[in-house]
Formats: sequence, C-alpha cells, structure tokens
Amino acid sequence: MSTTTLPTKPPVNILIAEDSPTQAQRLRHILEQQGYQVTHAANGRLAFAAAQRTKPTLIISDVVMPEMDGYELCRSVKADAKLADLPVILVTTLSDPGDVIRGLECRADNFILKPYDERYLVDRVEYMLLNSQMRHAEQPSMGVEIFFNGQRHFITADRLQILNLLLSTYDAAIQRNKDLNRAQEELQRLNARLEMTNKELEAFSFSVSHDLRAPLRHIDGYASLLEKKMSGKLDVGEQGYLTKIVQSGRQMGQLIDDLLDFSRMGRAEMRSTTLDLNRIVQEVIRGLEPEIKGRQIVWEIQELPAVQADPALLRQVFVNLLGNAVKYTRGRETARIAVGWQDAPTENIVFVRDNGAGFNMDFAGKLFGVFQRLHRADEFEGTGIGLANVRRIITRHGGRTWAEGRLDEGAVFYFSLPKSA
Repeated sequence: MSTTTLPTKPPVNILIAEDSPTQAQRLRHILEQQGYQVTHAANGRLAFAAAQRTKPTLIISDVVMPEMDGYELCRSVKADAKLADLPVILVTTLSDPGDVIRGLECRADNFILKPYDERYLVDRVEYMLLNSQMRHAEQPSMGVEIFFNGQRHFITADRLQILNLLLSTYDAAIQRNKDLNRAQEELQRLNARLEMTNKELEAFSFSVSHDLRAPLRHIDGYASLLEKKMSGKLDVGEQGYLTKIVQSGRQMGQLIDDLLDFSRMGRAEMRSTTLDLNRIVQEVIRGLEPEIKGRQIVWEIQELPAVQADPALLRQVFVNLLGNAVKYTRGRETARIAVGWQDAPTENIVFVRDNGAGFNMDFAGKLFGVFQRLHRADEFEGTGIGLANVRRIITRHGGRTWAEGRLDEGAVFYFSLPKSA
C-alpha cells in the first residue's frame, strides 16, 4: 500500500516596520494568532536590512518613521532586484490625498487604514497573499506621467498595484463614511437627550417659580403684618429680628428671580440684528436714575460701534455691568464710570470701567461664576448671578468676557462681539 505525501505550504513570514513598540506588539499579536511568522524592525532602514538578509513573504510598514519612512522603504524594496516582487502594505491615515500618489510613486501594493481593527487587518493581509501570484504573472508597466495638485509625478506601478491602491482608498472612504454616520447618529441621540434635559429644566423653573414663591409670599406678608401690628411694642433686638426676617424673605425672592433669569438666558431664542450700542447704553443709564439720584457720577461714554446681536440680551449685559459700576462706586464722593470700545481684527471689544471698590486679581477667575461674590453682603448687596448672566449671553453670541481690577482702585469689565461678515 502506497501513501502520497502532500506538499506542505511554506511558512508565511511577515516583516513589520514600526517605530512604536505598542503598535508593533499589537500587529505581531494579531498576525501570530493567524499562524503567521512575524519579525519586527524599529524603522525603515533596519527593515530594509532585515529584508535583504532574509527575504520575507510580505512587508507591513508604517508610513511615518525615523531615519527611513515607509515610502522610502517601499521604494528601496522595489528597486532591489531580489526583493522587487515582495508585496508591501503601508499603514497610514490617508489624511492627505497626496498619500495615494506617494504610494503609487513608490509602487506600494496596498494600504491599511488607521485606526484598524483585527478583522480588517487580517482580511487585507490574506487578500495580498492570495493576489501575489497574479501580480507576478502581469507584465511590468512602462510607466506613466501624471499631474496632481500642480506637481508632476511618474508612476511605474503595475495595473494590479494601482487597482489595489485605489480600492484601498475607496475602502477608506467607505469606512470613514460609516464612522461619520455613527457620529451623526450619536449626535442625534445627544441632541435628543439635551432637548429632554431642557424640558426638565423648564419644568424645574416653573416649579421654582410656583412652589417656592407661594411660601415666600406668606413669609413676607405675615412678617409685614406682624411688623405693623407690633410697631412700638418690640424692643430694639426684637424689632431687629423681625426686620431680618422680612429682608431675608425678599432676598430669597430676588435670588429665585435671578436664577430663573439665568436659566432663561441659556434657552432664550436668539434674534440677531444690527444694534446701536449708544442708544442701549443711554436707555440703561436712564433706567438707573432712581439709584443714582443725589450722587455725583461722571459718565464718560465713547461713540460705540454698531454690532450684530440680540437687542434684549445685550441690553441685559449693560444692565448688569452698568448696575455693578453704580453699586461698587457708592463709596466714592465722585464716581467715574466709562464705557468705550477697542477695535480688533475679528471682533469689537467693549468695556465698562469704574473707580469703585475693585477686586483682587487673584480671584478674577471666580467673577463670572454663579453665586461667586468677592465682597460681603453687608458691603454690597447682590446674589452673585449678574456676571454669570453676562458671560452666558456673550458666549451665546460667540464672544468672550474678562475683567481687570485692583482692590479699592476700580475695575474694568470687557466683553467682545464677533464682527459681522
């Protein structure tokens, strides 16, 4: 009885040219799991020397490497008569259309697109190994000259190499389109969650407005009645307690109002139009007249530019900034408040300057935060939400907010608005 011995396939030895030890180890692990023999070189120069010593079955090379990059390695392999038939796969992001041209110029056989998964890599390697015989049988190309991106390129790759590279590019486009679709679907999910969160915030705002206001009205009303009824019957300490109750209730009501305003500022629909800032500033100053009656205030108002913004929201910015300037100059015999602007290439910068209480620049980062105050409540009243509203409004307009100041020497508050096209 005779036995027939089937010829065994020669082992497939794959040479990896990769300067990143982590990426090299990942490639080695994936390929060895498929039964391939793997060797590694840390750059193109070492990989070329290794290929000359022991001709591998296939080379997989990163494009970006020190000493000799992937394109130069491929060019050197194809120029060596003993190695010219070796398939070379380049690992790249294909972020530049010129990558394809450079791949054709150096006669690379295929691309593996970064980032890749295990199945994608294995499929690409198997495809190249199966098609190596077809490439050997094809007649070498005489070369063709092409122009791309204003430059001349001479391509000597054969038809199968060109087809493989173009298919790799097409495959990369499909993969990126899938990634983009997944990102868009995720964005839609996030938008849906954001819309739900906004609705919950609106419901919370209504709850705050309705449920908290009612007991506050009762506290304020009954405390006021008690204050009238007990007028003249309480000693100084008892009268002080009652006054504190009334004041605290009203302060709580103001805090609720400011929180609701802050919530609305983030959700209010923007209505951008061309605004005359000079008119808005004068209107806000007139609105402050009851607070500044009897005070000596010198106003220095520059001619301000027209801007593109939402009228109601920008008016609120000046209400907060000018109101703060009036409040924090209360201790000055003569208050000086200036409103001006600076021209910048892409934005208009508006500022409000005063000679008031100022602040320590070490704490400037806290100024625009919710509930952040740098002065005690018994010095200056407030809830710490006004400047947070300013930042939220200006941010929605695509601008910036910042401040400069020195303690007891005044402050300057800036905001910018992008220039219209």
